[in-house]
Amino acid sequence: MGAPAASPARPLRVIHFVTGGFSGATQVALDLVRAALDGGTQAPLLALRRKRQTPLARVAQLQREGVPVRLVPGWSHAATVWSLARLCRELEPDVLVCHGFSDHLWGRYAGLLAGVPVLVHVEHNSRERYTRWRLAQAHWLARRTAAIVGCSEGVRRQLLALGFPAERTLAISNGIRTAPFADAELHPYAARTPGIVMAARFARQKDHPTLLRALALLRQRGLCPPLLLAGQGSRRHLQTAQALAQELGVQDQVRFLGHCPDVPGLLMSHQICVLSSHYEGMPLSLVEGMAAGCAVVGSAVPGIQELIEDGVTGRLVAHADAPALADALEQLLRDPAAAAALARRAREEVMHRYRLEDMTGAYERLLLSLRPAAPTR
Repeated sequence: MGAPAASPARPLRVIHFVTGGFSGATQVALDLVRAALDGGTQAPLLALRRKRQTPLARVAQLQREGVPVRLVPGWSHAATVWSLARLCRELEPDVLVCHGFSDHLWGRYAGLLAGVPVLVHVEHNSRERYTRWRLAQAHWLARRTAAIVGCSEGVRRQLLALGFPAERTLAISNGIRTAPFADAELHPYAARTPGIVMAARFARQKDHPTLLRALALLRQRGLCPPLLLAGQGSRRHLQTAQALAQELGVQDQVRFLGHCPDVPGLLMSHQICVLSSHYEGMPLSLVEGMAAGCAVVGSAVPGIQELIEDGVTGRLVAHADAPALADALEQLLRDPAAAAALARRAREEVMHRYRLEDMTGAYERLLLSLRPAAPTR
């Protein structure tokens, strides 16, 4: 008789811990959980740190869709660590993946308290508010962390510059679902509204003011394209942008859309997608603009710089430079044929390099390679 067949390994138990603000980091974690549910090699859970602006209706909708979601309190760091540690003791994950600053600190402290065998840190921005004390904590935690992931090569380089261990620091680029943009080529560039879309939450990181000032400069040059701002976020930053639009006299051109349930449709009906930002990791909104067949314009900061090749797949402009942004937008608006060529090459780039299945496959291979040798308990 032959040797008995080896029993299949049980699914890897993985918790993804991330802010409940539904930022880009939240979306990446959610995409990884959904892909793991479909793949069968992992048993995932999404743990969200509850914030004042956490949309509980969206959380409930995810639960109705069958996404395993748990909320942990976010009113203090101690409460977050204690509750997440308790959740880990209850579920006994093999791997705890902690996304974003400063959540990756509190998440890994909880994982250590609960005895989680494998900790993973995912950094989602090229610039974060690392004080000397928090950087010291991150270095201490890094010695107890199996892998440190930057969401782009630019982020990985920033992590190395901060002193994180090169042998355990790698890049996995963000990716998007391309299916919602399958019909992009059915919307010819010339037939689209010659308007500008920026899909980004209102926050200190995002540079809506520079875009509004560029819009005012275009108006002085005889160009009055509509500007659609999709996204929620900080009420204070939203009100600041609204007041600036009034001050600059462009309020009749600007629409503040709030949460947009159909971003692909919005992008595919307009010609230009902009991301004016102070810093980024790997901006999904700009990748979606490229997939939608828009001509894209981004600030020349890490994360965006590796995404756009200036003059080939879009336009890069100097950070916080309203005249430079206005110049780039004017060129696209006045020469739609050249803009359409940029848009076509940008879409081809996304379809080859930034698909969701590429990102989720890379994470799956990483997490399975980190599987603990022995059961958790």
